[in-house]
Amino acid sequence: MPTLGTQNIATSYPQLLKTFGTGGLPSAGAVEVITDGDNTSSALSVGIDAVQSTGSFTVSSNSRLLGPVTFGSTITASTGTSTIGTLFASGLATFGTSFTASTGTGTIGTLSASTATISTATIPLQLGAITFGSNITSSTGTATIGTLSASTATISTATIPLQLGNITFGSNITASTGTATIGTESVNVSTIASATFGTARITGSTGGVTAFNYGTAAFTGATLQDLDSVTSGSNITTGTFTVSGAAIGDIVFGGLNSLSSSSGTAGVPTAGARMMSQFRVEGANVVRYTILNTDTVSHGTIPAGTLYATAIRVAT
Repeated sequence: MPTLGTQNIATSYPQLLKTFGTGGLPSAGAVEVITDGDNTSSALSVGIDAVQSTGSFTVSSNSRLLGPVTFGSTITASTGTSTIGTLFASGLATFGTSFTASTGTGTIGTLSASTATISTATIPLQLGAITFGSNITSSTGTATIGTLSASTATISTATIPLQLGNITFGSNITASTGTATIGTESVNVSTIASATFGTARITGSTGGVTAFNYGTAAFTGATLQDLDSVTSGSNITTGTFTVSGAAIGDIVFGGLNSLSSSSGTAGVPTAGARMMSQFRVEGANVVRYTILNTDTVSHGTIPAGTLYATAIRVAT
């Protein structure tokens, strides 16, 4: 007490500190305001198990907080590095230079960070809109995004879920491997080297081709009587064969590869020979062929060969 010198206690109350009450320090869980001898209250309150300050609290050297720390409004790290084991911030936290959580978990209500370097981050479910200023990189794991608008994106591997709405590609779409199944697609066929279509519509001015169906059958040969001959015999041979997918109303183009071949006999082929073949759809998957001899040479023989037919369906 060197500052009291030879003063009497009665004349030095302003220089003495005491608790506000008359019973000294309070019981556990409570604090008493420290006053001077004239009962002027200070910002400091003490108890047997607690210390509290209602004003500014400044630590000029290093401080060590061993228990949980709660910040009511803000925490500011003006310089250096703040290493915090467990941080709970209910209000706004602004970090001037850096913030490092070496261990434990930092739970932050609202964080404003101008620049942040994060080695490992666990991001909870985001139910609202998220805007990335430049880019987002997912080095490992899976990134699931509800709605993504990307002006430019480079994706090495992507799993795309079912898209029920419209999808617009700015320039092109390339499926390097696997199979791309598209409900409705407008394609410039001149740029496709090879393509397999389950169902394709080729659009024209008044309609489009909706189906091509093709089939072949063995022809065993036949002897035809010409129209003017008095010799008994027939001038027509006919039959049917299967063209899977053909339907009534289809346009059929067909041919027999042995007509007018060099292996024919007795007038097929001969100078002035006239042999006609016709094809039509007779029923579902069935095409009928008819071969007619209009020549004046009797008993022409059509060699064995192969019948070909293509049924084309056009929607108007």
